[in-house]
Amino acid sequence: MRRFTITTDIAAPAQRVWEVMSDVDRWPEWTPSVTSVTRQGGAPFAVGTRVVIRQPKFPPALWTITAIEPGRSFTWVARGPGFQSVGTHRVDPTPNGSRATLSLDMEGPLGGLFGRLTRGITERYIGFEANGLKARSERA
Repeated sequence: MRRFTITTDIAAPAQRVWEVMSDVDRWPEWTPSVTSVTRQGGAPFAVGTRVVIRQPKFPPALWTITAIEPGRSFTWVARGPGFQSVGTHRVDPTPNGSRATLSLDMEGPLGGLFGRLTRGITERYIGFEANGLKARSERA
């Protein structure tokens, strides 16, 4: 397994960060690491919903939401040959706003290898996402 994670403090209430983070359809507006998001069948943001995400330099990935803790976190999974990617997005309140933690675990027989091969771009993309989430959430 290979884990990528980033934590960022945000000068906005956790509820605001959750609103931005869970509105996956609008991610292309605030992170250059995502070019398009398409929820399958117009399904709501809920456990079981499938989402196709397109990112530069990667093939489209089909993510399935596997867990949601409303106002706090969600997890989704994308599968590839010999591995699966598990993405978790979490926000926690702090005295000065909130703290967002974004993580991506690459699991399975080829997860570690795929993680090593894509390390540079994955770290860059997760950084783009954290910075974009912070900027978007702090805007009124």
